[in-house]
Amino acid sequence: AVESAKGKYAHMLFNELFEDYSNALRPVEDTDKVLNVTLQITLSQIKDMDERNQILSAYLWIRQSWYDAYLRWDKDKYDGLDSIRIPSNLVWRPDIVLYNKADDDFSEPVNTNVVLRYDGKITWDAPAITKSSCVVDVSYFPFDSQQCNLTFGSWTYNGNQVDIINSLDSGDLSDFIEDVEWEIHGMPAVKNVITYGCCSEPYPDVTFTLILKRKSSFYIFNLLLPCILISFLAPLGFYLPADSGEKVSLGVTVLLALTVFQLMVAEIMPPSENVPLIGKYYIATMTMITASTALTIIIMNLHHCGSEAKPVPQWAKVVILDYMSKIFFVYDVGENCTSPKREKEEERRLEGDDGCQRRHKEVRSPLSTGNDDCNLKEKLNGNWNKSYGVHGENARETVNCCSCYKMLIKNIEYIANCVRDHKANRAKGIEWKKVAKVMDRFFMWIFFIMVFFMSVLIIGKAA
Repeated sequence: AVESAKGKYAHMLFNELFEDYSNALRPVEDTDKVLNVTLQITLSQIKDMDERNQILSAYLWIRQSWYDAYLRWDKDKYDGLDSIRIPSNLVWRPDIVLYNKADDDFSEPVNTNVVLRYDGKITWDAPAITKSSCVVDVSYFPFDSQQCNLTFGSWTYNGNQVDIINSLDSGDLSDFIEDVEWEIHGMPAVKNVITYGCCSEPYPDVTFTLILKRKSSFYIFNLLLPCILISFLAPLGFYLPADSGEKVSLGVTVLLALTVFQLMVAEIMPPSENVPLIGKYYIATMTMITASTALTIIIMNLHHCGSEAKPVPQWAKVVILDYMSKIFFVYDVGENCTSPKREKEEERRLEGDDGCQRRHKEVRSPLSTGNDDCNLKEKLNGNWNKSYGVHGENARETVNCCSCYKMLIKNIEYIANCVRDHKANRAKGIEWKKVAKVMDRFFMWIFFIMVFFMSVLIIGKAA
């Protein structure tokens, strides 16, 4: 019975209030009086942040409240009825819009009900999905923070007619749904009064600044870590043997892999002059890999220097072969790095004392002057005669055979010279190969240090 009575009074109140009411005019008794509109924004959800097009899509609850001088009543006359809910199109509404709207749809606000109180206060709560322009700074992507402004103001009423007042010092974030990509660090509100060039009257507006911090875990695991792991493969190209034929191929493959990641980042980011941090890292890594590939080609030319090349300069022998080879633990070409070097030297020394010297004496003994050849003839002739007792023609034939020994001595001397030249040329090539191996190890550690420091620098930005 009580509810029925209130429904009866509500119908009576509605008919009496809107009998002579017009929603086309500003509801003030004095036209020179300013109508204050209190604005409050509640952020419910961030739907999308389009960095490439610089558009922020958000789901907002917009609450506006004002006093209507023509919609008041005495609640005691209507059985204590203090508020009613009516469609918003029946009352006057302020034309407060989003100034930096970036949506193609210019539809009217949602026609929700308003709450009308007995003292004339009207409260209008309306949901809205807004698309606003947002200047995106991608200099520190993916460790960046963004500030997007939402500016609300009246489109036709100036500050002398409708004034906007902040309900709170910031937007309401109590009902915000956690976003998977962005963290909300605040939504401060600031009132501005601007005089535009077209009009002399001031136009107030309220700007809500949405402070966003990107959650970088997704980009670290999908864009950054693969690049770091791939970049650590580039210095290993110097460790590959030069005869494998894969040194240049490894550098080119790593360069192509980083190019794919660079294109992926370019598709996400807007085409601005500010290069993102991860893009700078990609460019620096690609430059380093290009330099390592070029150095690999130069070192391979040193490795394949043959007998026609010039000898290794003396300064290179001192700096590279003597000092740098010990610093970077580079052994002789073909030497087993697991066997002690002292044992190798001992083996070579023993072979030189026992075998090489003996063979050297055997070869040098027949290589003598003309007097030695005569002595050799006499000794051979005497030994032959003593041994076999040969006389006359047989002895002369034996002496004539000494010419065969002279030809044999010349051939042995020629072979010895060839072997000696071959060993000298081979030693020259081995020296160049060792120089190339030392330079490979040197640049390998240099590029490892560069990759490490670049990776620490890029990861340190996340802290």
